Amino acid sequence: MSYDGPRVPLTDGLRLDHIGIAVPDLEKALGFWRDQLGATVRGTETVESQGVRVAFLATGDATTELLEPTRDDSPIAKFLSGGRGGIHHITYEVEDIAEKLRELEAGGVPLIHKTPVPGSRGTQIAFLHPKGTGGVLVELVQYAKDE
Repeated sequence: MSYDGPRVPLTDGLRLDHIGIAVPDLEKALGFWRDQLGATVRGTETVESQGVRVAFLATGDATTELLEPTRDDSPIAKFLSGGRGGIHHITYEVEDIAEKLRELEAGGVPLIHKTPVPGSRGTQIAFLHPKGTGGVLVELVQYAKDE
């Protein structure tokens, strides 16, 4: 299933895109988010580069992503192995991710990814280290430019 949800146009250079929630079992988690809360599932996708299966939930102007690990060495599996689940990261859309990473690095922000990597829905993503963001794992995302 592919993602078919709305995307709010980027207007101010930074827009909340999604919140990523780590779950050990995607189907079980959907039992709560979809069946109990009533969130609409816009699609699912396996992101090999990150070792996750993602369910995209329509939640207003931003998306909620449920992230289930697909292999033991994925960042989500490591996060869950610490005995914690829940909010893993918050993601902001940027116009030019490579340029934003250069600016952040020049400003002293520690980066997990110095260059963008493939993300879901044909995006490019990069994570900023929580040491430089007040303890929050921040992801930046850039969508493919419309032809």
